[in-house]
Amino acid sequence: MDTPLASANPSGTRPAPRRPAKLLAACRAALSSAGRMALDLALPTLCVACREPVDGEGLCPACWARLSFIAPPFCSRLGIPFVYDPGPGLLSMEAIASPPSYRRARAAVRYDDVARTMVHALKYQDRTDLAPAMGRWMVRAGAELLAEADLLVPVPLHWKRSWSRRYNQSGALARVIAGHAGTPMAREALTRVRPTEQQIGLSRAERARNVQGAFKVLPENRSAVEGRRIVLIDDVLTSGATADACARALLRAKARNVDVLVFARVVDGFRTPI
Repeated sequence: MDTPLASANPSGTRPAPRRPAKLLAACRAALSSAGRMALDLALPTLCVACREPVDGEGLCPACWARLSFIAPPFCSRLGIPFVYDPGPGLLSMEAIASPPSYRRARAAVRYDDVARTMVHALKYQDRTDLAPAMGRWMVRAGAELLAEADLLVPVPLHWKRSWSRRYNQSGALARVIAGHAGTPMAREALTRVRPTEQQIGLSRAERARNVQGAFKVLPENRSAVEGRRIVLIDDVLTSGATADACARALLRAKARNVDVLVFARVVDGFRTPI
């Protein structure tokens, strides 16, 4: 027969109570906070663009002021900014000459030096701390798209590249946008079924060939896509080849329509409407 613990105490006194778990958790939190403070003092956060110390999310005030935010007037289809306001609903020459598979595209900023540095830091340097600010700017730029959206779909990486990078920058941005806009995200809705070369340095035609047939909605994911108004999320829009290939795959899976929302887009010189 087991002996009760109380009667096994020869002194007859009650054992001391265990330290509460909440106290231990508070101690751990305090130690962690102190460690972070010490690290911040030793290694202050630097501006991602100019490397000056900053308080906040990656950019000093001077570099933030150098970002070129895109605002109206712009092409109602592609979101390319115009030099002057031609009136509502006007299209750019690109939208008329080569209309994409997606319905509309919007970007938060022009792809200039500061934006390029932010994109590269997020994509290649594990600077996921930049995603919250970048995502918030995208929410503002894509407000009209998000107001109608049923689903956010990030542009996927091939599993080999995803394994080497450890995370998908488009997925990181999509999570921030989903939290602010209240729109669900379907990370697995679209799959990159074959690896592709880096698009950097390729011509427009080479970019289109590079991503042709690279994306697919797998049979088990078609129900998540069918009939949905989808906003495709990516970091940069250059020629639009990747976004167009993704949109075609989603539309083949019976998506109702596809819009595109990116952090930055390449703008070549001055654009005039037709």
